[in-house]
Amino acid sequence: MTRALALLLVLVALVGGFVHIENGRRHAAEERASAAEDARREAEDARDLALAHERVVVRYVDRVQVVRANAQIITKEIPIYVTPTADAACTVPVGFVRLHDAAAANQPTTPSTGNPDAPAAGVALSDVAGAVADNYATCHANAEQVIGLQDYVRELLRLRNP
Repeated sequence: MTRALALLLVLVALVGGFVHIENGRRHAAEERASAAEDARREAEDARDLALAHERVVVRYVDRVQVVRANAQIITKEIPIYVTPTADAACTVPVGFVRLHDAAAANQPTTPSTGNPDAPAAGVALSDVAGAVADNYATCHANAEQVIGLQDYVRELLRLRNP
């Protein structure tokens, strides 16, 4: 009887060992499958992010090209709308030039010496029109950049929170 009991205990120990080994193998296989799934998801996320980045950049570049093309057209049209006769008839005051330059630099004006109504040497009305057109073109390009960044953030949020 003790021999049979000992044999039974050995069999139980062997079966238990095999079950333990099999459980360890199954657990390792599950961990490998889980790691592979995580890697697959990360690769998909990276791909989706790259595609979103490309879409947003292409839209931004296209919109800025339109802004620059429109600015070139406007600049070419300055002589049509601000003729030499208008240049001769309009004296651009030095006070206006100082204020415009201060605004463009985002700096307060410095106290003026002299008459602000005096003509600004070498500044024609068509030059003012060109500077204003350039400033607005830059403003529109900056606006498109902000819109592009907003689009990019929306894409990131959409990808992170499907």
